[in-house]
Amino acid sequence: MRKILKYAALALLLLLIIGGIAFYIMSRPDVARFSTAELSGRVPVMASQKTESFPTMNVPEATSWPAGQAPRAAQGLAVARFADGLDHPRNMLVLPNGDVLVAEAQSPPRDTSGIEGKVMGKLMGKAGASGVSANRITLLRDADGDGKAEVKTAYITGLNSPYGMALVGSTLYVANTDALLAFPYVAGETKMSGKPTKLVDLPAKGTNRHWTKSLAAAPNGWLYIGVGADSNIGEAGMNREFRRASVLEVRPENGYMRTFAAGIRNPVGLNFYPGSDRLWTVVNERDMLGSDLVPDYLTDVTEGDFYGWPWYYWGGYIDPRVEPEAEDRRQYVKRPEYGLGAHTAPLGFTFTEGLDLGDRWANGALIALHGSWNREPVAGYSVVFVKFGANGKPVDALPVTVLDQFLAKDGKTTRGRPADVEVAKDGSALVADDTGGVIWRVAKSG
Repeated sequence: MRKILKYAALALLLLLIIGGIAFYIMSRPDVARFSTAELSGRVPVMASQKTESFPTMNVPEATSWPAGQAPRAAQGLAVARFADGLDHPRNMLVLPNGDVLVAEAQSPPRDTSGIEGKVMGKLMGKAGASGVSANRITLLRDADGDGKAEVKTAYITGLNSPYGMALVGSTLYVANTDALLAFPYVAGETKMSGKPTKLVDLPAKGTNRHWTKSLAAAPNGWLYIGVGADSNIGEAGMNREFRRASVLEVRPENGYMRTFAAGIRNPVGLNFYPGSDRLWTVVNERDMLGSDLVPDYLTDVTEGDFYGWPWYYWGGYIDPRVEPEAEDRRQYVKRPEYGLGAHTAPLGFTFTEGLDLGDRWANGALIALHGSWNREPVAGYSVVFVKFGANGKPVDALPVTVLDQFLAKDGKTTRGRPADVEVAKDGSALVADDTGGVIWRVAKSG
């Protein structure tokens, strides 16, 4: 009997050792085999899939900017503070009179009771994305033209994780996480005097994992809203993804809303190419296929487009983790126009019309890469420029860095994270630094 118990104990110990080794192997971070440059451009490398049981977690800790320090600008450019002391500045809107509206917001309250919620809450806290949302839009004004905003005032308060903004005529549209609002705009006011009208409800049920609702106005006044998925790959069921992972179209004159394009995991920045009705977006792709997959991207979006999420990615690559559809739609998957590297997390972007930084930066897009939390080594944490050709599409060249060193030299801490970029009325570029609480101004040197 003692021998049986002894052998049983040894067998149990062996199973525990094997299980521990297996857990260690499965939980080790996947180290990238390709550089961000190789995973970028019109034809990025499509690496082999590395399905992860546990996500690679490599979260630089958010700190603040040391006194007198700033991001590094590209040669020929200079960077300085346009405004600071902001509470997680996210999306920006430059008004016709030069005033700048900034949405100060974080994620709405989340359920952190489960294991996944606790882990996500800890990661968000380390990355500087925890805390109570300011839920306001702040107005910045540089009346004397010295490159610094001497006016900083609460323009609209009491919102619900606001993000996208668009001005059409005398109406200012604001996309809360759960609704699209319309405000009567009066030029020059430093505080919104009118009351909002709710146009439509926006998807915000479930975990509301991707809470931002980006917004762009078409030349005809119709509105387009980017809505991210409520999951990574629809693992909680596709019934929770109604009107998510999509770009929605809203017609303000009658409140009609429909899905304009689908299968886009998290379309954040939205903009129309200058002088056209062609809509473009930057997209955060899926996780847990390894540090090299899937490249985030910049692409145009037309009516009826399907980009494959969650079943496919990058024009038709199959995600084996997802139950196949009843009807195979692989042949309908649209291929993105331009890769931005895996897990770089592009958020806001703008076309360079009106930018006065020199010919090098003409006819292209400036993109804020918020930075990775699940890649080894980390990627993003910069503002890049993608050149466009005469055909209105990206050229066959790699992104050019405009602003970097948000990530500290130790690679383990960040001083800030780029969240949006806009062209100011004076031709400079404004960059919203989410965790740094700063709006940076990039201009020509001297």
